[in-house]
Amino acid sequence: MKVDKDLLGRIGKLILVFLLFEFSPYLQWIPIFVFKIKNITPQVDILLGAFSNLILLFVLFIIYRKSLREEWQHFRKNFNKSMDSCFKYWLLGLAGMMISNILINSFLKLGQAENEQLVQSMITAFPGVMLINAGIIAPIIEELIFRKAFKDAIKKKWPFILASGLVFGFMHVIAATSLIEVIFFIPYSCLGIAFAYMYYDTDSVFTPILAHIFHNTILILVSILL
Repeated sequence: MKVDKDLLGRIGKLILVFLLFEFSPYLQWIPIFVFKIKNITPQVDILLGAFSNLILLFVLFIIYRKSLREEWQHFRKNFNKSMDSCFKYWLLGLAGMMISNILINSFLKLGQAENEQLVQSMITAFPGVMLINAGIIAPIIEELIFRKAFKDAIKKKWPFILASGLVFGFMHVIAATSLIEVIFFIPYSCLGIAFAYMYYDTDSVFTPILAHIFHNTILILVSILL
């Protein structure tokens, strides 16, 4: 049986990038040891998370630097199409997210997903840093992981879109404390699928990056202001 070395290489790179994403929180120990931090308050915890995200983002830019330059040029040359796809599919993803949330709460009365509750508490604790970290840095990281890495590994349209969107959804409920909470992977997956579709449609990861930043920033600003 002939081994597809190119496929193995793409899958291997996806696994490597995913492992970097999963183990990046351990980078928080660097400032803890350097500055001898002993009291981890909610504000300090948020700053540590922002630190590890910045390091991870830098590493991802190094890994994908060549293709990111190409996709940025493609995004600029096809700006109008990219923006049209960005907001059209974001609205569809948002609609799917809202409808599924309404249905879940109509039948199960679960309220907010645990991930949303955690984010809300962090916004309350340190709104300025969360606006930057969760509103800008985290969306870029997630798009490079769940869209860029997945599309590089999975070339076919629908296998990529579904794998990217569903894994994105499950990763947002992986820390759920009860099995029933896992059902919230559906609304998250709706948004993930929309981001994946717009990436495939425009062939530039900067399209879903822009949509994801817009989505998160709007939600955080609403949370801060209200």
